[in-house]
Amino acid sequence: MSAPWTDHVIWWQVYPLGFVGAEREALPPGDAPHHRLGRLEPWLDYLLELGCSGLALGPVFASGSHGYDTTDFFRIDPRLGDDGDFDRLVEACRSRGIRVLLDGVFNHVGRDFEPFRRAEQGDPEARRWFRWHGKHGEHPEFFEGHDLLVALDHDEPAVQEHVGAVMRHWLGRGADGWRLDAAYQVPHAFWRAVLPGVRAEHPDAWFVGEVIHGDYAAFVTETGLDAVTQYELWKAIWSALNDRNFYELAHAIERHSAMLDTFAPQTFLGNHDVTRIASRLENGEHLGHALAVLMGVGGVPTIYAGDEQAFTGVKEEHEFGDDAVRPPFPDDPAGLAPFGAPTRELHQRLIGVRRRHPWLTRARTAVEHLDNTTLALRSTGPDEAVVVLLSTDDEPRRFPDLPHGETLAEATGTDDPLLLPPHTWRMLRG
Repeated sequence: MSAPWTDHVIWWQVYPLGFVGAEREALPPGDAPHHRLGRLEPWLDYLLELGCSGLALGPVFASGSHGYDTTDFFRIDPRLGDDGDFDRLVEACRSRGIRVLLDGVFNHVGRDFEPFRRAEQGDPEARRWFRWHGKHGEHPEFFEGHDLLVALDHDEPAVQEHVGAVMRHWLGRGADGWRLDAAYQVPHAFWRAVLPGVRAEHPDAWFVGEVIHGDYAAFVTETGLDAVTQYELWKAIWSALNDRNFYELAHAIERHSAMLDTFAPQTFLGNHDVTRIASRLENGEHLGHALAVLMGVGGVPTIYAGDEQAFTGVKEEHEFGDDAVRPPFPDDPAGLAPFGAPTRELHQRLIGVRRRHPWLTRARTAVEHLDNTTLALRSTGPDEAVVVLLSTDDEPRRFPDLPHGETLAEATGTDDPLLLPPHTWRMLRG
């Protein structure tokens, strides 16, 4: 069961290596750390002004290139700084009441990970850390065919002990939880073996696994994690808006609501691995629709840094194909282009609705009206409800009489709260 604070957190996710404009490859051995992690500090008040309350960091540990090829889990990547830089950032977050989530890559490691270097030299103890194949077990297994990402053997007790020690170390230094990268590739038994010892020392920590497909609720139950990434809802939101077919979204919402019986998923419209929502949507007027769904249904919402400024960027399937969605940011918010202000204001309004109704994290959502171009959702809490009305129709559409109260937020005002102008949305008190 998640700690109580997770029912109130709204994450602002940052990919640190891109955010600070770090080099693509690890610094040469012997180079002094580049103290860049502090560049996040001027953005913490911006995070709060947006309405968020947590900083979800991408990889910050020593790695060969993009952060997901870890070489030392106990060391801050020198391209970002050192332990002192991390401690100062955590303290700056703490002083503002901001939670901190770290990104743990525990399915695989980079080729310069010390135990793997020893394994390649024939060390039998180190070889047990990794999976091997070939007639004589001479070839290491790689993550999804990437020969720079070496797969760990999760049945090996030393690997379990190492991962547990890493988690406890950084939670002890002030982190509040872990995003577990590629959790879907790791045997369920591994998480069941590792997490109890970590929770014993840090009972309020939150653990969310990256899971793309499958039975999310069963995954949470069988692993002991608190949550998983809700890719099914993410895909349904933009796909339904682009196709002007709300049946797909309604189906996903019904499945999503059922998950809330077991856990509250991490919900999002964008992250460091996918095309920006502003680039994904074919009609820019529909960004408010997407955000109204994100903030109006159950789950733990996450805003990917830059999405609230209408940043664009398309993920491409080739080397450095993620660069467009992981760009450097200005030194501070004053350096942002003015064109993003309306999108930021939209986020502030809808995040504000969410913060005033924190019960939404655990809310169940029912579909109350549905056709191709209009959808009404009712999310219900212990004592009240929130209704989300969406229209992608080219004509004004009036919804059938639905129980409702005051308007909480809207794209365009009308005298009749159930009447939506073309391509608009509205949130009502239920």
